[in-house]
Order: sequence, then structure tokens, then C-alpha cells
Amino acid sequence: MIETIVWIAIFVSAMLAIVSSLLYFYHANSYAIEQANATVSAQRGLEQIMRVIREGAYSSQGAFPIVSIEENDFVFYADIDDDALIERVHFYIDGTDFMRGVLEATGNPPDYSGTETTSVIAEHVRNIEQNITTFHYYDELGVEITNFNNWTAVRFVQVELAVNVTIGTLPNQFTLNSSAAIRNLAGK
Repeated sequence: MIETIVWIAIFVSAMLAIVSSLLYFYHANSYAIEQANATVSAQRGLEQIMRVIREGAYSSQGAFPIVSIEENDFVFYADIDDDALIERVHFYIDGTDFMRGVLEATGNPPDYSGTETTSVIAEHVRNIEQNITTFHYYDELGVEITNFNNWTAVRFVQVELAVNVTIGTLPNQFTLNSSAAIRNLAGK
């Protein structure tokens, strides 16, 4: 009888150890998959941003392609839907979401009034929490522009996104970088 009780206790202990190990690995693996999915999503969003920045253009009213620049906010004009009019595009961070706002030109003559249509480009972006500058701007000589009133000198934009599903949990955040020249301003 004592041998049976000892055998059952050992068996139950072994099963508890196995089950707790499986649960731990399942939890760790699910987080890693979630982090990987967030990183891939941010990478796709970053590619989309670079395509749009390259296509920066003078507005349908003839205004300069860049409207305003800040550390975590970039507003400019680009043709993102291949129609006859140029759209006003706004990239910014809202909480942990990297957003894109688009304002279509309407009327004759074209006017940019109304409300932006917004969409989330990437989730779990921790730039503001981690004090990471999202946008870096450079002039035609490659000198970084730190005076944001000098937005007419911008010719090149670098974007940095720090992606992390849960801070303090491994794997740590992934930082994605990409850059693009505004083609329609090259040499001007």
C-alpha cells in the first residue's frame, strides 16, 4: 500500500512538472509568434510609408510637397491612389498605433478641407514610450534638420519604428529603420 502511494505521488509530481513545462513553452512560443507578427506588420507598414514618401509631390493647388514636420508627425502631399488629384498624407503615432491619415482634394479649384480618413499602419509601436524619434529629416547635403521650421529644406526622410507587444517580456523590442528621398524634390 505504501509503495502504491509513493508511486502515485511520484507519478503525479512528474505529470505536474511536464504539464507546467508545456504550459510555459506554449505561453513563451505564443508571445514570440505575436511579437513576430507585429514586427512583420510594422515592416509592411514601413515599406508602404517609404513608397508614399518617394511619391511626394506638389499639391493639386500647387503648394510645396511638405506641409509640416515634427519628431513623430509628418504631413505632406503625394498621389497615393493614382488618380488625377494629389492627396494630403499625414503619418503620426497615436498611443501605440502608427497611423496614416489621408485627405482627398475636392472641388474646383481643388481644396484640402474636411476630415482625414485614418487607418492603422502598424500596432505595438513604442516610440513615444521609449523616447525614440520616429522621423529624421535631412537636407540635400545629408545634414539632419533639427529646426522643424525649416521644413522646405527636407529632401530625405528616415523612419524608425520600435515594435514591442509587451515591454519587459522577451524577446525585446525590434527597431525597424528605413529611408527614402522625395523624388520630386531631388536637385531642387
